[in-house]
Amino acid sequence: MALPTLRMIGFIIGLFLLTIAVSMLIPMLTVVLFERTDDLSAFGWSALITAIAGLALTLPGRPASFSLRPRDMYMLTTASWLLVCIFAALPMVLIQHISYTDAFFETMSGITTTGSTILTGLDQASPGLLIWRSMLHWLGGIGFIGMAVAILPLLRVGGMRLFQTESSDWGEKVMPRSHMAAKYILVIYSALTLLGFLAFWTAGMTPFEAINHSMSMISTGGFSTSDASIAHWSQPAVHWVAILFMMLGSLPFTLYVATVRGNRTALLRDHQVRGFVGFLLFAWLTVGTWLWLTSANSWMDAVRLAALNITSIVTTTGIALGDYTLWGSFAVLLFFYLTFIGGCSGSTAGGLKIFRFQVAYVLLKANLKQLVHPRAVIKQQYNGHNLDEDIVRSLITFSFFFAITIALIAMGITLTGVDWVTALTGAATAVCNVGPGLGPIIGPVGNFATLPDAAKWLLTIGMLLGRLEILTVLVLFTRTFWKH
Repeated sequence: MALPTLRMIGFIIGLFLLTIAVSMLIPMLTVVLFERTDDLSAFGWSALITAIAGLALTLPGRPASFSLRPRDMYMLTTASWLLVCIFAALPMVLIQHISYTDAFFETMSGITTTGSTILTGLDQASPGLLIWRSMLHWLGGIGFIGMAVAILPLLRVGGMRLFQTESSDWGEKVMPRSHMAAKYILVIYSALTLLGFLAFWTAGMTPFEAINHSMSMISTGGFSTSDASIAHWSQPAVHWVAILFMMLGSLPFTLYVATVRGNRTALLRDHQVRGFVGFLLFAWLTVGTWLWLTSANSWMDAVRLAALNITSIVTTTGIALGDYTLWGSFAVLLFFYLTFIGGCSGSTAGGLKIFRFQVAYVLLKANLKQLVHPRAVIKQQYNGHNLDEDIVRSLITFSFFFAITIALIAMGITLTGVDWVTALTGAATAVCNVGPGLGPIIGPVGNFATLPDAAKWLLTIGMLLGRLEILTVLVLFTRTFWKH
């Protein structure tokens, strides 16, 4: 890459690092408020080191009248996620006195909104550490929305490209300018976080618990302030609030912008949103009724248990209300399948995303019709817009490498001595950014602490690949990318 390009990328990453350094002031204020000042120096030194690195990258300034090409954004996207995690992990090393492997795993899990954890004793943990983990979720969530809306469409790999290129009124009614879109999304994201805080507080949490879980739910991250996750609170109101805000975080934020800008039916008319909500309602009622018939729970309690756990997995949040693997083999296999679904494109959720399943269904119907009527010209449309060959090719390519990535990471984990159930479900939950896997080690009531370091690094790579939609990272390893 040319020197001006590297300088521009370094300048932008430096701004990200300065943002992380300033963000560390919040946990510093938190430990002072809770009188846990023994943790103050850990955040102070971490903030100082991060700020120095950020200043070193920004002080040279950015090149005059220089803009990044789409190919340059591949490097920017991957490098920024990695470097932010490298420095954001420092407080965990200094407070928990854990290895850098564990700290980096926890940080990558936080900032990619995966929610897998290696920490225990959260109920007695430092308030500064807890708020920092939740903030990683929150910052990673808004960061991914920005990337999905502004960068991935340009790179021709993101789901939002379908909605950007095919919507005739996109430029005028949804996003008049990129910086305007960013402002709208940030305001909406912050407003939903505030509403979540008030709702959790009203439902029975303390203010500190409420703000942590609000950031965790709206970012579909999954970190909690308790080892028992959301099961620590027995109030049904807390559970329904969690369900609501997991769903809100899984909807396309560009449609929130469209709604705020006057298109009041933008969310209601969108096929992706309707398919997502419809699928959840169907799954809640079906699994809830089955659980009611096969357990001692009342119908309402069974539906609530099913709704929270299903929503958690589908939205890739990863919180758990009890151990659903004890519900039987049907439930275990069902939740493994649900791991892959994900929320809507342009949201904070991971996974394959609902729209890819919907487009695949459109393609299946079109191909079946073509078999019956070989000479017919069959339109392939989604959400009222034509599906061109480029979009179909992108969908197939992504889905193929999505499956291959999970398979390769799972194979690598088994080489570290881990059993195949833990390896396969761990790889799936990492790449889908869900959080818990299956089995006695990394199941909904377990954690990843006992896995070998090599397995943790493989899972960390999986989290990054899944969050950046895989192709954004893989392209960096091609000869074509590095040719002048």
